Amino acid sequence: MSDQKPTETKETAAVAPVSLLGRVDRFIVSANCLVLVALLATMAVIIFVNVVMRYVTRDSIIWAEELGRYMMIWLTFLGTGITLRFGGHLAVDTLQAALPAALARTMRAIVVILIVIFCGVVVWAGVQYAEGTWLQETAAMEIPFGAVTACIPIGLLLVLYHLFAIARGNRG
Repeated sequence: MSDQKPTETKETAAVAPVSLLGRVDRFIVSANCLVLVALLATMAVIIFVNVVMRYVTRDSIIWAEELGRYMMIWLTFLGTGITLRFGGHLAVDTLQAALPAALARTMRAIVVILIVIFCGVVVWAGVQYAEGTWLQETAAMEIPFGAVTACIPIGLLLVLYHLFAIARGNRG
């Protein structure tokens, strides 16, 4: 007789129920990615159609370049957090790799604290900026400029969310 426990395989392992927090997290990540894909696809189509019209008809869509620019700004801010979450940002870790493990952990903690402070300041300033520009209109589309600048606090709040998800050990 053997004292060994039978090994669990993927087929026999019980599937742990996903917590409410896990479901909310998956929803936020999925929604974030879906919005990014939709923005990028829409922007690509609008810019492509505008370029084709410019060369075929010698006329362009008046609002296309402005909308493309604003969509790119939204893409940048909304994509920053999810890029952080999946480790896509450029990192120089030479100093961290040279330090002893305890000191490297301390340095990472300091970096996280600095990121939180930076994001908090930018969220606050972004809200002020969006509120201050809400009554101004964009040139071609005549939409509130605050709708464009609202991406600043929204994007940095997403960065904070994804940073805290990483701190919880949830990479994606």
